[in-house]
Parts: sequence; structure tokens; C-alpha cells
Amino acid sequence: MDEILLNNISFVVLFGLMLWAWIQPLVPGLQQKTKVTTIGMWSVNILLASLLIIRWIIAGHFPLSNLYESLIFLAWAFTSMHLLCTAFIQLPFLAAITAPTTLLTFTFATFSLPKEMQKASALVPALQSNWLMMHVSIMILSYAALLFGSLFALVFLLVPNTLKFQTSATVATEGPTQVRSSQLSKIGQTLDNCSYRILGFGFPLLTMGILSGAVWANEAWGSYWSWDPKETWAFITWLVFAIYLHARLTRGWVGTKPAIIAAYGFITVWVCYLGVNLLGSGLHSYGWFTTQTS
Repeated sequence: MDEILLNNISFVVLFGLMLWAWIQPLVPGLQQKTKVTTIGMWSVNILLASLLIIRWIIAGHFPLSNLYESLIFLAWAFTSMHLLCTAFIQLPFLAAITAPTTLLTFTFATFSLPKEMQKASALVPALQSNWLMMHVSIMILSYAALLFGSLFALVFLLVPNTLKFQTSATVATEGPTQVRSSQLSKIGQTLDNCSYRILGFGFPLLTMGILSGAVWANEAWGSYWSWDPKETWAFITWLVFAIYLHARLTRGWVGTKPAIIAAYGFITVWVCYLGVNLLGSGLHSYGWFTTQTS
């Protein structure tokens, strides 16, 4: 199948899935039709995987050599995270978060990047290594998991307190009033637990990605660590989520405090992945004006 046709089909299906995910929870007659969402997400996942496979065949190497391919892989990883989550937990509003995130990522790759950056090209010598598939794919998967988990934290922060905290009725002189409790409501617990579990899954991936990158860097450049901008921000990202998990595991933090840390982590992941890349400097070059990376 033609790559452009696959792009167009993927966009249409993603856009339709996003609209469905936003409308379905609000309409009583549609709330039980969860299979439509599952089928739609599987369809997008297969379409994006097919797009990556076509790129692999055309280029002759694993399709993670430039920003365009990494964004497509990230979009595919978002759908994979969604399907993985739904296999263990039932969240009626999950697709309302996943679908627009995937659509924005895919749209940025296909409509915003220059056409030159979307072309498949041969690898530079430094990237002609088996580490390309392992290191970059693990890093992108970790980005997807960390962004996905952080999105739940952001939603938790944005949800009104009346929904995420339990309330209890009290009787005052003026009449009965509602007092907010420090205990999380069912919605608050769901968002908080999902964020924690997904971030707990993404953190080991980030750790493995950084370690594999260090080994590859030593083979390619003769140094395990060079404090390259990408490496520096990867370390900052690792520290942020290490603090998050430490606060959860040892301090017993739940609710707002860890969600704020995860929100900072959401920013650092995007800076590490895109912000540094667009500078076009350093040993890693997913940059806007360059076409090769490591």
C-alpha cells in the first residue's frame, strides 16, 4: 500500500476515533459501546505499524533514523500503551486522552515537518549498528509511557476538586454544607493509580534506554557520556521521575503532590525529545534542519 495513502487513512481513522472518544462517554446510549473504541485503536495501531514496516522495507533499516520516523513510532507507541492499559484496567475516558495525543503527534509529523525530513534515507556510518533498534526504540517507548502517565497526572490536576476528592455533608447553623475530605474519590484514585503504574513502567525503560545509549556511545564515539544536550536532558528527565517514584514509594505521597512532579516530568520529556532536537546541535541530531540522528 502506498505510504501517502496509509498516512491519509491513519489521519481519518484517528480523527474519527478522537471524535468518538469525546462523544461516547457523554451519550447514555453509547457509553456501553466500548468495542468501537477498541477496534478503532487496534486499527490505528496496525496502520501505523504498517507505515513503519513500509519505511523499513524502503530504507533497508529500522525506521528510527530521523525525527519523522521517531514521531510515527511515538504515535504507534501511544496506541500500544492504550491497548496495554485496557488489557488490565477499564477506563471509559482513556481514549479521550490517547486519541488526541496520538493525533497531534501524527499530525505534527506528517503536516508540520518539511518534506525533506520525511524522506527515507541511508544511515550515516555512526548509526549503522544493531544498537539503533534497541536504544532508540526503548527510548521512544519510555517517552510514550512517561508522557502517557504524566497526562493522567495533568488530568488529575485539571479535574475539579469536587470530583477528585470525597465530600461529606455537615450541618452548620446556616444549614447543611459540603466539606471536602483529603481522601481521593473513585475518579481521583483511578487517575492517580493509573499515572503511578504507567510511570512505574516507563521509568525502567528510560533507565535501560540511557544505559544502552551509553554503551553505544562508547562504541561509536569512544566515551560513555559526553554531557551532550540530549544526554543532559535525558538525565534530568530520569531525575524527575526518580524523585516522583521515591516520593510515592518511601514518602507515601498520593494525589496532588506527585501529580505536580509528574507534570514537570511531562515538560522535561518533551524538552528532551523535541526541544533539544530542534536546536540541531550536539551528537544527537533529530534536529529540524538535519535528517540523521542517533
